[in-house]
Amino acid sequence: MAGRSTAAAPSANGPIFFTRKALTFLRALKRNNDGEWFRAHRADYVTHIQEPLHRLLETLNEDLHDVAPELACTARESTFRMYRDTRFSEDKTPLKTHAAAVFPTRGLPRHEGAGLYFEVAPKWVWIGGGMYAPPPPELVRVREHIATTWPRVKRIATSKAFIKEVAQLEGERLTRVPRGFAANHPAADYLKHRQFIAGRELPADIAADDAFYPTLITTFKAILPLVRFLNEPLTARADGHTR
Repeated sequence: MAGRSTAAAPSANGPIFFTRKALTFLRALKRNNDGEWFRAHRADYVTHIQEPLHRLLETLNEDLHDVAPELACTARESTFRMYRDTRFSEDKTPLKTHAAAVFPTRGLPRHEGAGLYFEVAPKWVWIGGGMYAPPPPELVRVREHIATTWPRVKRIATSKAFIKEVAQLEGERLTRVPRGFAANHPAADYLKHRQFIAGRELPADIAADDAFYPTLITTFKAILPLVRFLNEPLTARADGHTR
């Protein structure tokens, strides 16, 4: 995901899901990215990646239930297949070399709307969320929402919790304010966004540290107001309402 920023891992105590063997497996997979190797080591994948990830999702589902009940957080809804879709990619390596989960908003079409996300890769952990590749009609509705509810998005993106955890709102931007909006609109900087991404990159070793889960929770809570703001015009449309 684009727009990563580096931050130091805080010292905290929390449950440990992944062990260093998970990172060892991911690094070996990156060196041996082929189906035959993966099938021969599938038991290691299940033990060190799949089962810990499912346990993490069960715990996270309980902890997020009161603060974000609208987010999907189950193994079926949140995890990805290990095999990549290589039909339209120049990269023909068959397997993903990271463990990841996504937490979309229920009630929206698949792959639409803003959500939360994390990944554990051989060289980093990334925790964040937002809106990565909104289709044009969705992006138009979000921009209209920004323009008509200003300065709410600024308050969210400059809040103390947001700045402390992820520093700033990132993502691809246009060089000019998009057509249909005044060039001097007070929300011009936000209207230029094609992506709305907030997150932090941490060293890979934090995945096997007791600071990982508290950091995940704290970062998600800081980003959640942005996710909800971006989804407001989309969930209203899905419910058959108008703004």
